[in-house]
Amino acid sequence: MFIIGSYSLAVLCCFITMLCWGSWANTQKLASERWRFELFYWDYVFGIVLFALLFGFTAGSAGAVGRAMPADLAQADAVNLASALLGGVLFNAANILLVASIAIAGMSVAFPTGIGLALVIGVVVNYLDRPEGNATLLFGGTLLVAVAILLNAWAYRRAAVNRRKTPTKGLVLAIVAGGLMGLFYKYVANSMFPDFEVPLPGKLSPYSAVLVFSLGILASNCLFNTLLMRFPFEGQRVRYRDYLRGGSRDHLMGILGGAIWCLGMSFSILASDEAGPAISYGLGQGATIVAAVWGIYVWREFAGAPGGTRAILNVMLVCYLIGLGLIVAAG
Repeated sequence: MFIIGSYSLAVLCCFITMLCWGSWANTQKLASERWRFELFYWDYVFGIVLFALLFGFTAGSAGAVGRAMPADLAQADAVNLASALLGGVLFNAANILLVASIAIAGMSVAFPTGIGLALVIGVVVNYLDRPEGNATLLFGGTLLVAVAILLNAWAYRRAAVNRRKTPTKGLVLAIVAGGLMGLFYKYVANSMFPDFEVPLPGKLSPYSAVLVFSLGILASNCLFNTLLMRFPFEGQRVRYRDYLRGGSRDHLMGILGGAIWCLGMSFSILASDEAGPAISYGLGQGATIVAAVWGIYVWREFAGAPGGTRAILNVMLVCYLIGLGLIVAAG
């Protein structure tokens, strides 16, 4: 299987993860306006599973290093399979709330608040589980990210008040999503053998772990999204027959969004071998910068906000960039 052999290549893969995780939500924006996010999310999950299968049976099964995915899955212990599945369930609970927050509050709010909080929690949890890297730089960068979260929430509140809207729902959904999102990565990382060149009995390869993780997302989505369709955060109840009425563009955007996100997840997991889970996850969650730029400057989600809001957002982006730089330097 393909593995990453150096820290510099691992950092490059983390930046690819950042681009993927920060850009997939554009596919939700590009679907038709009538296409509810609950319906979009089904295709998004299908895209994650399809990409995990494709990547596992190609890059994950080629070459002499490691263990090919079919053989790897056949020998895996139930404990490690359950750990990767649990990671998928936690991620899905978090991500479905994040997608709801995007639909209500926009990318430039949901990502800095939700994913920023996930970065802080994820870095702490993964570092305590596997301490790698300079703790001072790592947590200093994490602190700056936390400052950026507060600045973004402040900017959103100013803009929402100016439009006579209540920002509470979008912010609360993003905060809950971030709290859950910071926990899932640990369970996927714990299911794998730590040195990707040396397979261990019962443990999963990174490719198998991502596939089992994706199946956890799919299984839990049958419950989570069904409940959300029946009891939506906003709007009327959605039914399964509404999904079948979607156009090809609507379905394609969802599948593409899931595939883009899973590409980022796969690269993040592969990079964790050289960079360590805390740095790999933390740097990948720099996706917030990418998403905030999309939301602020392309989709213009803060258009009409009161004076000074743009300055707050720019300071937020600077804090994020410096924080990410410190996280890179920690390795």
